[in-house]
Amino acid sequence: MKNRIIHAIAGIFILASIALAHFVHPNWIWFTVFVGANLLQSAFTNWCLMADILTKLGVKD
Repeated sequence: MKNRIIHAIAGIFILASIALAHFVHPNWIWFTVFVGANLLQSAFTNWCLMADILTKLGVKD
């Protein structure tokens, strides 16, 4: 369950940042870079900040 939520949140963040970059200001693309970098580092380190946040909010695996 937690992995599905993490993937959904990452997808929402990426789509929202692309929309903001298009409609508000191009520098919002850096938020997309940030999300992508976090996804990449979690693949190598097996640690995800969003997973820790969801655990503290009581979401089960």
